Amino acid sequence: MSAEEVPAERNPLAGDTTGCSEVLAEVWMFLDRECDQERRRLLQRHLDECAPCLAEYGIDEKLKALLARKCGGESAPEALKDRLRTQIRSAVLEQAQVRVESGPEGTSVSVSRRRTEFRREG
Repeated sequence: MSAEEVPAERNPLAGDTTGCSEVLAEVWMFLDRECDQERRRLLQRHLDECAPCLAEYGIDEKLKALLARKCGGESAPEALKDRLRTQIRSAVLEQAQVRVESGPEGTSVSVSRRRTEFRREG
C-alpha cells in the first residue's frame, strides 16, 4: 500500500491515542459492533481521518459481507469467537507495519502489510 499524505492537524497519530496498528487490529470488532461506544467513536474518527486505514477497513468490510453470504447465518460458539479475535488481532499487529514520517512539508503515514502465502497440500 502506498504512503498517503495526512496533514499534521488531521494526523490521527498526532495527539490521538488510537494509532494505525491498533485500529487495524480492532477493525473486526468495529465491523461486528463489539466495542463500546467510546472505543467505536475513537476508531471511527481515526478511519475518517486516515486514508490507508480506511482502505484496509473497506477490504475487511467486503470480506465480512462475503463470509456472511457464504456461511448462511451460522453462528460460532463464544469461546471460538474469543479465540479467533485474539488470534486475528495478534496476526494483524504482527503483519501491519505503520510508518510515520514528519518533515517540513507535513506528516506522512504509511501502512503496509507483509503478504503471507498459504499453500495447500494436496
